[in-house]
Amino acid sequence: MAESAMTDLTGLNHFQNYWVDAWQRYILSLDTLRQRANIYREQATKTVPHVLGFKGELVRDGRTLERPVNYALVRIIPPEGIKLDAAKAPIIVVDPRAGHGPGIGGMKKDSQIGMALAAGHPCYFVGFLPKPMPGQTVEDVCRAEAVFVEDVAALHPEAEGKPVVIGNCQAGWQIMMMAALRPELPGPIMLAGSPLSYWAGVRGKNPMRYTGGVLGGTWMTALAGDLGNGIFDGANLVANFESLNPANTYWTKSYNVYSKVDTEAERFLDFETWWGSPVLLNAQEMQWIADNLFVGNKLSTGQLCTSDGVRIDLRNIRSPIIVFCSWGDNITPPQQALGWILDLYDHDSEIITNGQTIVYTMHQSIGHLGIFVSGKVATKEHGELVSCMDMIDALPPGLYEAAITEVNEDMLNPNLIAGRYLFRLETRTLDHIRALGGNDAADERRFATAARVSEINHGLYETYVAPVLRGHIPEPVAEASRAAHPNRMRFAMFGDENPIMQPVKELAESVRAHRQPVNPDNPWLAAERMASDWITTCLQAYGEVRDAMTEAMFLTAYGSPLLQALVGLGQQAPVLRHVERDLTREAAVERVKARLEHRFSAGHLPEATLRTLVYIRRPDGIVDERGYTAMKMIRAAQPPARRMSLARFKEVLREQFLLVYLDEERAIETLPALLGDDPVQRKAALDALHRVLEASGIGSDEGKRRLARIEALFDVKAKPRKLEPVEAAHD
Repeated sequence: MAESAMTDLTGLNHFQNYWVDAWQRYILSLDTLRQRANIYREQATKTVPHVLGFKGELVRDGRTLERPVNYALVRIIPPEGIKLDAAKAPIIVVDPRAGHGPGIGGMKKDSQIGMALAAGHPCYFVGFLPKPMPGQTVEDVCRAEAVFVEDVAALHPEAEGKPVVIGNCQAGWQIMMMAALRPELPGPIMLAGSPLSYWAGVRGKNPMRYTGGVLGGTWMTALAGDLGNGIFDGANLVANFESLNPANTYWTKSYNVYSKVDTEAERFLDFETWWGSPVLLNAQEMQWIADNLFVGNKLSTGQLCTSDGVRIDLRNIRSPIIVFCSWGDNITPPQQALGWILDLYDHDSEIITNGQTIVYTMHQSIGHLGIFVSGKVATKEHGELVSCMDMIDALPPGLYEAAITEVNEDMLNPNLIAGRYLFRLETRTLDHIRALGGNDAADERRFATAARVSEINHGLYETYVAPVLRGHIPEPVAEASRAAHPNRMRFAMFGDENPIMQPVKELAESVRAHRQPVNPDNPWLAAERMASDWITTCLQAYGEVRDAMTEAMFLTAYGSPLLQALVGLGQQAPVLRHVERDLTREAAVERVKARLEHRFSAGHLPEATLRTLVYIRRPDGIVDERGYTAMKMIRAAQPPARRMSLARFKEVLREQFLLVYLDEERAIETLPALLGDDPVQRKAALDALHRVLEASGIGSDEGKRRLARIEALFDVKAKPRKLEPVEAAHD
């Protein structure tokens, strides 16, 4: 009896302790929502409600341009203890205007901006105001960004490279458009989670690409803009993103705060400060995006032109393009981040002859927002990409995948590696991109049919509905409808202005003073977690069923031969999948080849050394940061009068690579003409070559055979020297 009573008492204690803790967590969670609502109201009163964790000063206000835009260029002021290198290329971080406010690229110390500053690069930020300028267009924004790049370049004439531009999500395709129109301006371009090929994806995943077709096209975008009196509410875009993951939106995120309210509230509030500040777009801006990108997929296929008739062709970009994507990203999956390469090129040789350098890296699990805000991603992927940006800038044309591996004790020459990770680039082919998965010809026809249906429905809307609504919605009504949007109301309703919430602050203070967290092994707490897991599983199952039904509806409706015929896409009608042939471009390529015909015997020892390096490394298809560091060390050891500038080095390396690529045997047979007659200089050049090769080693037998052939051509007795650790190699 006594034992039974003791058991009952223990069970009662477990129950009581759990419900005290549950009630306290409930009050603290309510107070967290109250703070979130107050932050939302405070952000709404700011002219620029950014979430940057760094101080900045205005360089250029886009509202003062000939075609005013609501964008601005800001110089980031380095925190105390950060030393910048004037010789390093400045970095510009461009934030996405996809519904949320600015600042995501620099919310934390460990961020894109933080990594750029830590690497010694001057850093700039391009953000925006909550409201667009009247008449502002996407083209205006692209032209403004070109002005910003010009401004940054003018401020850093001593830099040894053009400004590096990082475009997050939506900002990525804007930057690509800018670079296609003004290819002479930017240095390397980094695209983080940026979609460029909007139809791309695989069946059973990536449901967002079907949304436009299931809704009948972009007529609803036009309707939303007209109901907003010419303004499209970014909260609608936020709602679309959230709908992708109903489990997280409707349960997991809130429960995570409730279950860990003692430790999670601050992080939650930091993120929600950015997430809960929707911005506005002009209706015509959003309509252009929906028509030409989301549904039309016209950017990567070269179907877009500027207002003055200039074609936007991504093949015009001369800067290296770095693509950072993730398998865990359900907003911009790898197929949409990389499919544009297949839209532009049919053969690997076309990338090289066009002179385009493309580098990509894929994270295995991080989600879309984690690409920009995760501290772990910032300190690894972003940190390595930034620190090795000048190496990427010097790459010969081609397609590469970046591999980032942790340094271990057995690694050769670890003193030549900056930080904890080794950055390595491996050559890839278009087949590697095709292996990611994609559409077959039937699916391409379905998406093309959806685009035609969208054009028809939008035309009907413009003819019969728009005249009734457009210009007839009073601004107070439009503003009230925006304020009532669920993605705003859920923030505002918990604020101090709500009488029901007024006692919460005092209650929360009392709870914190008498907090009694439950023991982690409490059985009632375990039951709560089991219930949460069950709810999460159900919502995930709902999302999967919904996505499967959406995909089936899209495939069935737009796969109908009748519908395809009605919109002019019969079985014989071609579907534009690739950029059309460009005779002017082909003629330019032929002129480059003709010019190179006369360059095989042109040059001296520097050209010869770089040519042999390309020749020896080509079978391995690997570029290693250790070899590039060794080259920088050799260059730094040269007298200033003989030291080749980085710009000249990049130019020579690219030319020598193309010579080896066009005719490998001829490139080596003509090599003696470049070596000269001075055996001392030959020995020094061969010694430098050995130093670079030994930095990461020669892996293949073919590479070793080629080295022996080159040594015979140099015709000197040179014993390879071992690299000595140099502490200042990365300064």
